[in-house]
Amino acid sequence: MGATVVSTEKIDILPADSARSVAQFFQVLSDPTRVRIVKALAEGEWCVTDLVDALQMDQPAVSHQLKYLRKLGVVSYRKKGRHVYYKLNDDPLRDVLFSGIEYTS
Repeated sequence: MGATVVSTEKIDILPADSARSVAQFFQVLSDPTRVRIVKALAEGEWCVTDLVDALQMDQPAVSHQLKYLRKLGVVSYRKKGRHVYYKLNDDPLRDVLFSGIEYTS
């Protein structure tokens, strides 16, 4: 029988907190509606009303996704009168999104 070889190299394991952060990062793009919203916001700032019209979705559904994106810190918003404007905060997310679009096209 052959001898068992024991490696003396240490395996570089990602810490659990870092793994959660990476998974959360990719979770943003795991929903088609969020992908569409992130793509729109990657192009510039959008008013919620305009996003609702462009996506042809109900306002509560769009607001729900925007709330999720805000919670993750990927988007920021500002209020101007009765309107709320959102923009993408995350350049790495923009890069991953455009790479994914290019890859699947």
